[in-house]
Amino acid sequence: MKLINLQVFILKYIVKRILPLLSIGILALFMQACAIFGDPNELDDTKGWQAERIYQEGEAKMIDKDYDKAIGYFQKLESRFPHGKYATQAQLEIAYAYYKKGDPVSSVAAADRFIKLHPNHPNVDYAYYLKGLSSFNERGIIEKATAQEISDRDPKALKLSFAAFKELTERYPKSRYYKDATQRMVYLVNTLSQHEMHVARYYMKRQAYLAALNRAKYVLEYYPNSVSIEEALVISISAYDHMNLQDLKEDTLRVLKTNYPQNPMVTGKVTEDERVWWKFWESLY
Repeated sequence: MKLINLQVFILKYIVKRILPLLSIGILALFMQACAIFGDPNELDDTKGWQAERIYQEGEAKMIDKDYDKAIGYFQKLESRFPHGKYATQAQLEIAYAYYKKGDPVSSVAAADRFIKLHPNHPNVDYAYYLKGLSSFNERGIIEKATAQEISDRDPKALKLSFAAFKELTERYPKSRYYKDATQRMVYLVNTLSQHEMHVARYYMKRQAYLAALNRAKYVLEYYPNSVSIEEALVISISAYDHMNLQDLKEDTLRVLKTNYPQNPMVTGKVTEDERVWWKFWESLY
């Protein structure tokens, strides 16, 4: 009799405690499976479509600026018809859609994938151009919210953009994108040099003269055609003066005189008090 009561107790405990836990576990596994394999009841509106129709629908979504759906169509096209002409074009469209969506990382990745898969494609220059454009426009959330100047932020994306445009212009000098790429490269060089000067000014104000000098020398060496050359020379002269490196200061001053004869540091159109180098430098900014 006691044994029967124990069995009844165990059975009730299983029904009350164990079964609900098992149900939750089974439900969780089912939901995870749905997340991996998709909703089994979800309808695929492209079922039975040919490649051309899927491509046209993707293009229509691009016109509507519905880039997520456009990417979805192009990805289905590529997976379903991987060897057709539309699949190749869809790979480029995916890179462009990510660019328009404002997802530079995915855009660059898609462009790199196209370049790797089709290095001799007639439109591979466009993939390089997209890489440059995506990095060119890349800005973080904080930078957008604060309207931070492009020359004040991390230059990594700008350097990646320059490298992509440079590769485009060197590999494909007859590309239709060559002119725009070279113009953007000029802008990027000036912006990158201004970034270095922004940092150099920061170091000068904190009397870190060697660090400021290194930034100025970097501009003189790597951005010799930029708009920041004159300022780089001025900062170099001031830094040399602070470090009592008179020979180097005089050599750099001669370069400044030769190339920028109207610079106030050359003409001497400052007060006697401002002729003290550090005060003179501060008066320029």
